[in-house]
Amino acid sequence: MNYSRVCLHTFAYELPPQVVTSADIEERLAPLYERLKLPAGRLELMSGIRERRLWNPGTTPSQGAALAGKAVLDKADLDPEAIECLIFTSVSRDMMEPATASFVHNQLGLSEDCFLFDLSNACLGFLDGMVMLANMIELGQVRNGLVVAGETAEELVESTIQSLLADTDLSRKQIKPAFASLTIGSGSVALYMCGLQPTMDRPRLIRGGWKANTSYSNLCQGAQSDGNTTLMNTNSEELLRRGVETAHLAWQDFASVPGWSGDDIDQFFCHQVGSAHARLLFDTLGLDVEKNFETLGQLGNVGSVSAPITMAMAMEQGCYTHGQKAAILGIGSGINCLMLGVEW
Repeated sequence: MNYSRVCLHTFAYELPPQVVTSADIEERLAPLYERLKLPAGRLELMSGIRERRLWNPGTTPSQGAALAGKAVLDKADLDPEAIECLIFTSVSRDMMEPATASFVHNQLGLSEDCFLFDLSNACLGFLDGMVMLANMIELGQVRNGLVVAGETAEELVESTIQSLLADTDLSRKQIKPAFASLTIGSGSVALYMCGLQPTMDRPRLIRGGWKANTSYSNLCQGAQSDGNTTLMNTNSEELLRRGVETAHLAWQDFASVPGWSGDDIDQFFCHQVGSAHARLLFDTLGLDVEKNFETLGQLGNVGSVSAPITMAMAMEQGCYTHGQKAAILGIGSGINCLMLGVEW
């Protein structure tokens, strides 16, 4: 998968207003911690997450995504009427039908000629959206478009806390599948992509590669348990092992192309899952962990938003600049892995 004329023109993001620390969550879980004799600080120690962001009550995925989309339009000085494609890519959605992209489209005031749809693939959704839009640009089907995501973790985090407190018979082993849900955070990100022009000093999408390992699609599953409560069941240890295993296979193919080895790449932007995951990933792939730009500590796992918002923040802070190469590494439950090569 190679590209010659796709520009990653402008990123923007929106951070929710509420900051919830791991200590805040543990304070609410005090009865459970006391009963099971769990040490304070366990959540941050095991995950590497100090805090995560949550939206104000009632905020929908489309509203979060539209905030980031509006920020992109303003930042790039774009006319909403000129946007030719809109892809909404979050795990979170406003409802089953219609497509959440339709609500974002309306909130942004985009043209009736704008092609729009939802694309869902767990935490890989945004990167898949980039690929879909890049294909359309490369083929000349559209000249530009927006990829947006707005994750809302509030219900999952609250449901998990209430579930853990309600069952007083839970053992240490039994609470493990719920642990990953306490690492989730909210946020939104948007990216304006367009056909590359000679005068553009912007990052370019160069190539991509992927692997699937769907024998392990049972390791992380989430659904509404009673029509109103959302819960996830995650085998974190096995998901970590199998996810990195899949990433290793994808990396072997990706890095086999001249100019895209670990030494050739200046920065890595990964899906932010946990500190143990990052260490194992970089050790297994034989990469320099110092090249890994992280947002995990302050944002937690923001689903499909994680990898792109990490890249956006790195660019904002001057950690990824003109003349450098970057690789975006995404792993989603399923298990799927997608790697994208970007050159600025």
